[in-house]
Amino acid sequence: MNKNGAIVFIEDDIDDQELVAEVFEELDYKNELLFFGDGELALEHLISNRIEPFIVFSDINMPKLNGLELREKIHNNEDLRLKCTPYLFFSTSSEQQHVIDAYSKSIQGFFVKPNSYSDLKNTLKIIIDYWKECVSPDYVK
Repeated sequence: MNKNGAIVFIEDDIDDQELVAEVFEELDYKNELLFFGDGELALEHLISNRIEPFIVFSDINMPKLNGLELREKIHNNEDLRLKCTPYLFFSTSSEQQHVIDAYSKSIQGFFVKPNSYSDLKNTLKIIIDYWKECVSPDYVK
């Protein structure tokens, strides 16, 4: 896991992207923050970019390639799977079937987007701090 790598957000809602960017600016993590408006763009970046991201946050409901489809494509790509990049769902949907489907795709967490700025900031801080402490196998290609 590349703890200095980019934090990738796959989110089609521009307002949510701006809110997350504000939170990360305030939290002052040194990781680059990358936003993708759909799963296809994110997948293209993850496949073509040799630099391993730190963590991926994905919405479930997105145009072109939804979060579950994207996760499956990442999991089925040996190079991407071996990088051990944490893949988390961060969605407004807490529908039980989405949660079941997500965990069946070997995700590392499912979080419902908080409604308040302070709760969003607290949730993202907890998630990032947890993964900064986590140990994973070194990826060597």
